[in-house]
Parts: sequence; structure tokens; C-alpha cells
Amino acid sequence: MPGGKFITFEGGDGTGKSTQIALFLEYLQREGIEYIFTREPGGTAISERIRQILLDPACGEMADMTEVLLYAAARAQLARELILPARNDGKLVVCDRWVDSSIVYQGMAKEMMDLLAGQEEAVRVVNGFATVGMEPDVTILLDLDPAEALGRAQGPDGSLDRIESRGEDYHRAVRESYLALAEQEARIRVVDAAGSAEAVHARVLAAVLSATELVS
Repeated sequence: MPGGKFITFEGGDGTGKSTQIALFLEYLQREGIEYIFTREPGGTAISERIRQILLDPACGEMADMTEVLLYAAARAQLARELILPARNDGKLVVCDRWVDSSIVYQGMAKEMMDLLAGQEEAVRVVNGFATVGMEPDVTILLDLDPAEALGRAQGPDGSLDRIESRGEDYHRAVRESYLALAEQEARIRVVDAAGSAEAVHARVLAAVLSATELVS
């Protein structure tokens, strides 16, 4: 694996990832730590075009495996075009979501709801190929009750994207799946996302500091 650090943020919709990532990047800037930030699906011109399809509410008839493959395709492009070159140069990469999202959203949560048996293993295999097996050094998992999180996720007009609109039962399965995955993976640090943005930010920093020597 390349030498540059790779930190990812995960969590259900509405858990405050965007806010916490912004605060973390501000911290890195204050500390004079150079970084590259990206998101997925997205982060490159090709991946962003795939993102538009994946989140479009008009694509409600998308087949489950189509969804898995589109996420993996966007991720494969991001890995090869941006993340791997940056890590080869010894740079820090911070990413909003990574393979864990697909394992949870397209795999574990759907199996938990008895929708797709064997889906988790298929997701793992496809994404292992797409990312050359690249894993983050540290993953921050923001955890919040789905009822509160979905209220946060709604746009000013009350709108939700294709994934957000799947209903509270699905999003509860997502939360349970994330927590189960965290028990399997030592790199995943669970952070309570309840409370003020500043309080959650302090927890995020403590989690990062306990897991890596990146910042002091």
C-alpha cells in the first residue's frame, strides 16, 4: 500500500458528515497539515457524472446490482485517478465515504431486511476489485438515531434524494449494519453524533488522535 494516510468519514444520512468533515479540514489547515479532500460517489469528472445517476430520484427503478456496480465504477475511477496517486506521493487524503458505505447500504442493510440474501459478499468482491483492496487507515463513523438524522437530511423544501427516501426501517438497518461493521474493523472509530457541532467535532478529533500520529 502507498505511504500517504487515508482517512474516511462514514455514517447514515443526516448524521452530520458534511459539517464534521468541514470542521476537521479547518483543523488541518490551522495545524498546517496539507491534505487532499474528495468525496464518493464523485471526486472526478467521470465519478461525478455517475453520482448524478445514483442519487437522482427519477432513477427509482434502478436494479440492485446496477446500483452496486455504479458505485464501484465511480470508486474505481476515483481510486486510480486521485487517491492512489496522492498516496503514492505521501499525501494525506480525506474522503467522504468509501467502500464501507456500499458494504452497509447495498449489502448488510438489505440482507438484514431480508431483501437480498448473499448481497454483502457480492459487494465486497466487486469493490475489492474496483479499489485494488485499498482500505483507509482510519474511519470515523458518525452515529445518530435515524429518526433525528433523517430530519436533518431533508432539504429546505423537505426533499430527499433516492437513497434518503427509502424510509426509516431501512435507515435503522443501515445504522445497525454500520455498528456491526465497526465491531469487525479496528480502524473504524464510532463517534456519537448527537449534540452541538462543536461537541461532536471534539469527539472526532479525539478519535483521530487516538488512532493515528497524523496530528499532534
